[in-house]
Amino acid sequence: MKKAIIFKIYLAFSALYLIILLAGHENLDLFLKPVLLPILAFGVYFYSKFPTKNTLLTALLFSWIGDVILLFSDIAEIYFILGLVSFLTAHVIYCILFNNQLKTRNSKHKIIFGIGSLLVAFYLIGMLIVLLPSLGDLKIPVIIYASVISIMLLFAFNGFLVWKKPGNKYIFVGAIAFVISDSILAVNKFYTPIEKSSFLIMLTYLVAQYLIVVGILKLNSKKVE
Repeated sequence: MKKAIIFKIYLAFSALYLIILLAGHENLDLFLKPVLLPILAFGVYFYSKFPTKNTLLTALLFSWIGDVILLFSDIAEIYFILGLVSFLTAHVIYCILFNNQLKTRNSKHKIIFGIGSLLVAFYLIGMLIVLLPSLGDLKIPVIIYASVISIMLLFAFNGFLVWKKPGNKYIFVGAIAFVISDSILAVNKFYTPIEKSSFLIMLTYLVAQYLIVVGILKLNSKKVE
C-alpha cells in the first residue's frame, strides 16, 4: 500500500508541475523539479529487494543530478555539459540495467530486431545531420550522447522481444519517450525554438522515468499500481 501511494504522489506532483510549466511559470523549476525523481526513487527504495534494485536507484540518482545541474544551464555552457555527462552516465547504467534483466523467452525475432536497429540508426543519423551544423564545440559530446541513448533504446527494444509482459512494454515505451524528450531538447537548443518546449520535454521525460521504473518492477514479479 505504501509503495502504491508513493507512485501516486509522483504522478500527482508531476501533473501539478506540468500544469505550472504549461501556464508559463518556468521560474518555479528551481523549487519543483528537484523534488520529482526523489519521490520515484523512494518508491523503488521501499519496494521488495530484487537483484538490480541498486542499479535502478543509481540510474535515477544520476538522472536527478542531471536535472539539478541543467537548472543552471542558462548561466554558463559548462552546466549544460555537466548535465549531459550526468544523463550520459544514467543511460549507460540503464543499458546495464536492461541487460541484466531476466529473459523469459528465447529471442527468435532476429529479423524484427534487425529492422528495429535500422530504424534507430536512421533516427541517430537523421538527428545528427540536422544538429551537427549548429553544434560548434559540442559536436563530439552530442554525438556520444546521441549514440548512447540510441543504444539504450536498442537494449529496451531487445528486452521488449525477450522479457515477460507487461513489463517489457512499459520499459520500451519509456525508452522511446526518453529519446523523444532528449530530441525535443536538442532541436530546441541547437536547431529551432519549439513552442512550449519545456512542457513537452518534461512531459515525455517524467513519463519515461515512470514507465521504466514500473516496467523494471513488473519484470521483478511485483505489482505496481
